[in-house]
Amino acid sequence: MRQRLNLSPQQEDAEINMTPMLDVVFIMLIFFIVSTSFVRESGIDVNRPSAQSSESKSKTAILVAISADDEIWLDRKQLDLRMVRPAIERLRSEQSEINVVVQADEESSTGQLVSVIDQLRLAKVQYTVATQTGVR
Repeated sequence: MRQRLNLSPQQEDAEINMTPMLDVVFIMLIFFIVSTSFVRESGIDVNRPSAQSSESKSKTAILVAISADDEIWLDRKQLDLRMVRPAIERLRSEQSEINVVVQADEESSTGQLVSVIDQLRLAKVQYTVATQTGVR
């Protein structure tokens, strides 16, 4: 029996395998999502008092605002004073190293500011009170 030699060029389908590229893109996406720190906005605009000793902070994780009517805002939601500590502790469980900036309006009461700071101390987080640079 004779064997035939197939001398015609074989046609191979030229395909680009996209799976490795999609794997790399997916891993990069996960890396950027995990490594990003998100800023939690307070939800209201606050007229901060001025101070000559104020410093600029570049990285902030959580903003707590006290309005002129002594309302407390966190993450665009109004909170009762008793809910500040549990909310901060919940956020701290999501992100271990958090910094809290308290933005108290000029017209807010000092007692409300002290009460919020007391709740932050009980939650064992670092906090800063926001002011504007300069004196009016």
